[in-house]
Amino acid sequence: MNLREFRKVGHWPSLLCAFLYFDISFMVWVLIGALSNVIAAQFELSDAQKGFLVAVPILGGAILRLVLGWLTDRFGARKTGLLGLVLTLVPLVLGWLWADSYLQLLIVGLLLGVAGASFAAALPLASRWYPPQHQGLAMGIAGAGNSGTALATFFGPMLAVSFGWQGVFGLALIPVALTLLIFALFAKDSAQQPAPKALGDYFAVLKQADAWWFNLFYSVTFGGFVGLASYLSVFFHDHYGLERIRAGQFVTLCVIAGSFLRPVGGYLADKLGGIRLLLMLYCGIGVAMLGVATLPPLALGTLLLFLGMGMLGMGNGAVFQLVPQRFSKEIGVVTGIVGAAGGVGGFLLPNLLGSLKQLTGSFGYGFLVFAFVAFGCMATLAYVATQWQGRFVSQSGLAKAYGQEGPLPDGVATQAAN
Repeated sequence: MNLREFRKVGHWPSLLCAFLYFDISFMVWVLIGALSNVIAAQFELSDAQKGFLVAVPILGGAILRLVLGWLTDRFGARKTGLLGLVLTLVPLVLGWLWADSYLQLLIVGLLLGVAGASFAAALPLASRWYPPQHQGLAMGIAGAGNSGTALATFFGPMLAVSFGWQGVFGLALIPVALTLLIFALFAKDSAQQPAPKALGDYFAVLKQADAWWFNLFYSVTFGGFVGLASYLSVFFHDHYGLERIRAGQFVTLCVIAGSFLRPVGGYLADKLGGIRLLLMLYCGIGVAMLGVATLPPLALGTLLLFLGMGMLGMGNGAVFQLVPQRFSKEIGVVTGIVGAAGGVGGFLLPNLLGSLKQLTGSFGYGFLVFAFVAFGCMATLAYVATQWQGRFVSQSGLAKAYGQEGPLPDGVATQAAN
């Protein structure tokens, strides 16, 4: 694949709209995590309560991604994206004018899940414009919108000093409204929009083992990324004693690595093969988290988290280089299902870190468990890869759209030819 060819195919305004929608939505999705140290001080939250609070928006995203995935498959990514942006305004207004207790914040957090559900519309909007040999880069560019987490972690704590944490919710209405306008003007659905599926077809996808494997792999890469992005403000503040704005800056540094390396992961997956790349990444993530589990000095801990988040981001791109190859006809619903699994992983990780910190008095045990999970995924993928090679990836691990062995799966050949 070359970049000159990539520029000639697809529809770049829709690709950029997918990125922008994803970016601003992610900013909103992790807003509570970015403001967690301010909120925790006001409500005197325990370690477990902190973990649960920052995890609830991720759970909301996991649930609502299934809904937006179904809507995308039935009505198109553009209409679904517009609906998602309109609904995102609701929890921001509630957080600004209504939420003044821990319980009310949990409700706002759950509703913020609609922003996290943007995944189910943004990625199909981009994916359907590009043939299989360009899926990795296209999905990587759109998926780099998770850089919105960096906007939240960097600006959120600073703005809270001047406007209060409720005021930050009100200010967030401005970029969401502007994104809604741009999306309405420039986003366009591809002619490759598949015919809507019956409800039973969605359950049929879950009967296929490959869907569950992708759920597992993405729950670790994406779940690890968004879970850490939401929780690291607490970690840097409580363990290293950084003041709130400084903690947000350190989190931003780590988040940037994962956000901007996601397209690199997609590109390398196109070149090397998603399976081969993921095996290396899961190993690297496990090693990095083992290092963090020792609770090293701040400089080394930050470096390990920077590298770990970078590999998690690349892993996200690699997983979604493989998904469209296997489920080309069901990309909308599968994106929602796999994205929901990523959200579940992101919900579990902050709870794990917070609960183990409260039980043991140390953050190390949570990172240790995460390291072993990453190593487990590496071993599982090595086993599953023997079943995938020769089916929708070639023996070399590349997508069959441009590999040399075997026919394309149904539906992919048509997309590649157009």
